[in-house]
Amino acid sequence: MDSTGLSDKQIVALVDCNNFYVSCERVFNPRLHQVPVAVLSNNDGCIVSRSNEVKALKIPMGAPGFKYEALIRKHNGVLLSSNYALYGDMSARVMNVLSRFSPNVEIYSIDEAFLELTGIREEDWEAWGRNLKRTVYRWTGIPVSVGISRSKTLAKAANHHAKKIPAFQGALSLLEAERTAEALRRLPVGEIWGIGRQYDKFLRQNKIENALQLRDADEKFIDHYMTKVGHKTVLELRGYSCIELDEAPSAKKSIVNSRSFGKQVENLEDLEEAVSSYVTRSAEKLRQQHSVAGHLMVFLCTNRFKEGPQYNNSLSTTLFPHTAYTPTMIREALKLLSELWLPGFEYKKAGVMLTDIISEHDVQLSYMEGSYLDDQRAKLMQAVDKLNHSLGKDTVTFASNGVKKDWQMKRARLSPKYTTSWKDLPRVK
Repeated sequence: MDSTGLSDKQIVALVDCNNFYVSCERVFNPRLHQVPVAVLSNNDGCIVSRSNEVKALKIPMGAPGFKYEALIRKHNGVLLSSNYALYGDMSARVMNVLSRFSPNVEIYSIDEAFLELTGIREEDWEAWGRNLKRTVYRWTGIPVSVGISRSKTLAKAANHHAKKIPAFQGALSLLEAERTAEALRRLPVGEIWGIGRQYDKFLRQNKIENALQLRDADEKFIDHYMTKVGHKTVLELRGYSCIELDEAPSAKKSIVNSRSFGKQVENLEDLEEAVSSYVTRSAEKLRQQHSVAGHLMVFLCTNRFKEGPQYNNSLSTTLFPHTAYTPTMIREALKLLSELWLPGFEYKKAGVMLTDIISEHDVQLSYMEGSYLDDQRAKLMQAVDKLNHSLGKDTVTFASNGVKKDWQMKRARLSPKYTTSWKDLPRVK
């Protein structure tokens, strides 16, 4: 395998929030500490976050909430609905703290980030990691684990052990050869970052059970059976940095907004409110990344797991010129919906998808119709976005989005929006 041009001197850290959704809930509700807590997916369906107490009850991730509700309550635990407004805000707070420890931070997911540490002088990286862990917890209330090594994949492996083994106190550095080899020997091949279920099965069939065996596998075997991504994984396990830090996430090439309804929806008015709301969210995301879209699709579907007549369909249209102006996009989406909708069906889900997304600086000029970027429409959208950002989501919204929104997903166990809603601010008694 060719490692020409690759660095084995880089130092990178992976910071991972522990049981993130559950941890966010516990920050503002101390009664949830040391009791089983599980957070449910949309419409209070499956378990998507588990406290250690829930894991100890052998309740698997992704299990239906109703199936284990009695067991959790038997142990004085609770099930909660997903509170995405709270989780998003708490994630931003954690990432802001991490930016104080490194000038280059890649936000990998809502609860994970890579930190570039190359060039920073530090004698004891594990002490550095424990200090980061204490600081994040002190400033946000969120517990984290820290893994430090020469590559992203090795940092992931270090984080895995830092989280699982209490003796490391939440921080592990894999910069020494012997220690790294031992950590990889204890890491099952299926737990390696980038190794999927099919690869896991294939490698085990070929007597590769752990990360160390994959790292030291025969060169001919790797060249013959591993893909380009697989080659990078092996090089990363050997300490060569193949996956660069992405400080600025690239703009999305497509945007999808879709939710299952909290109940079956039959009438067109409810569907119009839902689709209008989804378009509004999609347009906001477009403007956040300074983009415009040239293609809009609307789709509808019934519940295929329920007996009765089924209907699934979609329609799309071209937006010319490219735009991120919400009223125009809502108008076009509702035209498509009126053609899509058929009476007599109970709809479970609707959604919109934007494609042909380009930078707002690349919009072509047109003699037929001016771009919304060149007139008062752009200023209107900027004002609406600014108000909603500073005063809370939907402070200013469109009438077509509805008011009661009876179709919204079911969240019967939703906790307050402690950090994003004035009326939900915690009160000291």
